Amino acid sequence: MKHGRLDIGAIQAKKQRGEKITMLTAYDFPTARLLDEAGIDSILVGDSAGNVVLGYRDTIPVTMDEMVLLTKAVTRAVKRAFVIGDMPFMSFNVSVEKAIENAGRFVKEGGAQAVKIEGGTHVEDTVRAIVRAGIPVVGHIGLTPQTAGMLGGYRVQGRTAAAARRIVNDAVLLEQAGAGMIVVECVPAELAGLLSSRVKVPVIGIGSGAQCDGQVLVVNDMLGIAGEIAPKFVKRYAELGAAIATASAEFRDEVSRGTFPGPEHAVKMEPSEYRKLVGRARARSKRR
Repeated sequence: MKHGRLDIGAIQAKKQRGEKITMLTAYDFPTARLLDEAGIDSILVGDSAGNVVLGYRDTIPVTMDEMVLLTKAVTRAVKRAFVIGDMPFMSFNVSVEKAIENAGRFVKEGGAQAVKIEGGTHVEDTVRAIVRAGIPVVGHIGLTPQTAGMLGGYRVQGRTAAAARRIVNDAVLLEQAGAGMIVVECVPAELAGLLSSRVKVPVIGIGSGAQCDGQVLVVNDMLGIAGEIAPKFVKRYAELGAAIATASAEFRDEVSRGTFPGPEHAVKMEPSEYRKLVGRARARSKRR
């Protein structure tokens, strides 16, 4: 641990002790500060920012520059949590060299402590090279949103024994390549439990049941501010979207009626200073 921040070793030690690991996404300074103060173990600066922050239809258009900017905002706020930068689409697919360069940007410019990469066997060499360069890697298997079109859309993966074996193989290969943690998305709970027992590194589930070593959610989904229907596996811990809409409408109405700002929201001049101001203004008006 450095400067009070959790590192990949501290996260792995939680699994070894049988302690559950908590992870949430964040994309800005105030949210990251609140999550950190709440004791969340790890913060993922996800490319889900494309949907929930930047207004894209999906994650595909998200750029490295956007991700680095968001990561900078998050890491400025964090004092304890382990921060992971999410490698966006095509930032690690072109070549191993380009993947190392982009992973380095997350660490050097963004202040992240690790990067997340979607995929299994086909990114094994890339994961190994990034780890060899000194950057911790978090794998992401099961439903991989960047390539969801090739998986038949946003649907549960690993329902059959054959498909489940491929996901287990992906997890084992990622661990062997040096991945320090693995996110598994939208797989049956039994498969997620098998993965957690099969690999030594933490397996963090999203929509994959309770048998994982930890859980991650998109914070906007969890807080009810995503602006769309949340996936079935999301639990809404608050309805901040409705609260924000109500507060905004109340502000609109009070400004329209002239009841805001009230006297208690205003700063006043000393009466003597105001008289001087008005007197000089009247004198100038008379000279004209």
